[in-house]
Amino acid sequence: MKRVCLNLSYFIFLIILVSGCSKDNDSCIDLVCQDGFTLVESNGNCDCVEDEVSEDVIEKSDFITSNETWTADNIYRLNGKVIVSSGVTLTIEPGTIIKGVEGTGSLASALIVSRGATISACGTADNPIVMTSTLDNIEVGQTVGSNLDETQNGLWGGLIVLGSAPGSFEGDVEEFQIEGIPADDTFGLYGGNNPNDNSGSLCYISIRHGGASIGENNEINGLTLGGVGSGTTINNIEVIGNLDDGIEFFGGTVNVNDAIVWAQGDDAYDVDQGYAGTLDNFVYVAGEDSDHGLEIDGPEGSATGSFTFRNGTLRGLNAEIADFRKAASGLVSDCQIFDFPDDADLEIDDDESSANYFSNLLQIRGLEFVSSRSVSEICNDTAPSGDDAAFDTQMELDNASVDSSEIGADVSVFTWTYTFAQGALDF
Repeated sequence: MKRVCLNLSYFIFLIILVSGCSKDNDSCIDLVCQDGFTLVESNGNCDCVEDEVSEDVIEKSDFITSNETWTADNIYRLNGKVIVSSGVTLTIEPGTIIKGVEGTGSLASALIVSRGATISACGTADNPIVMTSTLDNIEVGQTVGSNLDETQNGLWGGLIVLGSAPGSFEGDVEEFQIEGIPADDTFGLYGGNNPNDNSGSLCYISIRHGGASIGENNEINGLTLGGVGSGTTINNIEVIGNLDDGIEFFGGTVNVNDAIVWAQGDDAYDVDQGYAGTLDNFVYVAGEDSDHGLEIDGPEGSATGSFTFRNGTLRGLNAEIADFRKAASGLVSDCQIFDFPDDADLEIDDDESSANYFSNLLQIRGLEFVSSRSVSEICNDTAPSGDDAAFDTQMELDNASVDSSEIGADVSVFTWTYTFAQGALDF
């Protein structure tokens, strides 16, 4: 028990100093405890007992219509979808814990930063922001609970950020409805004509156990970025145990640095609708039910867009490596790929993506496969009418090889993550 007292007289102060804040008489009226301590009398002794810290759970639901700050001395409970309205800023302090309730369909919980809104949520390596399920027993001041692991998923929704940057949408429309939000919810719209759009900042955030379903084959990603512009700052993001994708880009131009996805149920990193930003220094560690490390789809309208993924480390276990589809265009470079099963491959699924590869609109270069198989065995599937042999040869010319040289992500920057603490980066 910690004892701290503050006396109103010098004489009593000396007594307290010697006696450890106890006094053998029948009265404690001369003692005053400092803030954070309560005076307790027992058997004639007076003690200043440290107050227990009360842990407030603040309920959040529906729309946030004025600026708010969420603080680390509370837990914020998302009851369904919580939407930061256009023109409003949500600030989240380092170390804050946010928990989403269980629910599917219209009851699925999520934190949604709508187009025109701003989120300022930057934790630190020592005090990351944690977004998790209400079933997680993590408490204020902690970075991890004790009752859930990476295999528990779909327990709440996820984080969705929407902006006004352009994308390539079907029918060449300027805006689109984000995946995971019902079509009649207009706060789910994203897209526009401002590539420099700024939705705020996300730093040192761990998103856990999400991916709740709103319908058949329609789950919420861990982090969804729809039409997010390059004025937005995103770095040091962790997604663990999400039922659907880890991080998915729908158009937009935002750059993301230092991202890690562990044990997602579908794809780790997913590109759609002409995303034209850069993902730099990223890690993927598959779980038992993971699908692809990378799923790269091309534009849906006439606008193209060209992404860059570089400096990645992908550990596969039971998963597939990468799938390029729908006229994919962009660059994947300097990645180390290892521990994938013998039948896992890097494949190009359609004639348009294959044509883009051979014309350098889609570039896949500087890959190191740590494998007993050859490049031709790993890269054994192009479009139905493609030339597998030419694909294999070109991959080798593009510096794809079976090796174990020191390329890929700088894993040392992820020591703050739950993934690191659980030993999933011990490779």
